[in-house]
Amino acid sequence: MDEENPVATLSAISESPTAASAWREWLELYGPKMLLFARQQTRSLEDAKDVFQDALVRLIEKIRVGEFVGGQDCWQPYLYTAIRRLAIDLSRRDDRRKRREDHVATDAECDQYEAFHPWFESDNSDDETRNQLEQSLKQLPEKFSDVITMKVWGERTFAEIGETLGISQNTAASRYRYGLEALKRSLGNARRRGDL
Repeated sequence: MDEENPVATLSAISESPTAASAWREWLELYGPKMLLFARQQTRSLEDAKDVFQDALVRLIEKIRVGEFVGGQDCWQPYLYTAIRRLAIDLSRRDDRRKRREDHVATDAECDQYEAFHPWFESDNSDDETRNQLEQSLKQLPEKFSDVITMKVWGERTFAEIGETLGISQNTAASRYRYGLEALKRSLGNARRRGDL
């Protein structure tokens, strides 16, 4: 399968040109958001692409055999859940392998990778602010960063986030609020230190 182009993967998997066109349109609209979520859940862009593609293939197979309940509106929540689970499984496998091999990745590779693949692609914000925001978001507890990512970049409602994460709508809203407060404090500290 083409790891660089999920649309080609979908086209190859889909049986009819109409189905491929529907997948393509849906993926063009939601694919970048889902890939960003996968990127947050994994350690590298390559892992994120693999996890995202595996989740898409699982969704397509469930649809093909008639096991998927719900229509196109249910694809995105399903993929959020599948991506998260696949990322956890991948992380566990990687951790076990690293312990067996006693191999640790270098921080320099991660720093270099992050420098070339920013989350925020806007000419209006400078690189330092963008990098500081990325780092602050990564330092948040996962329960806060997941909600912020799904709300801001995934454009999900608190009800949808709650359903995906298995929490109440109010808990999702609280985590979003607390996460934003933590980000604000972190960026305020960076500004006082002169990092921004």
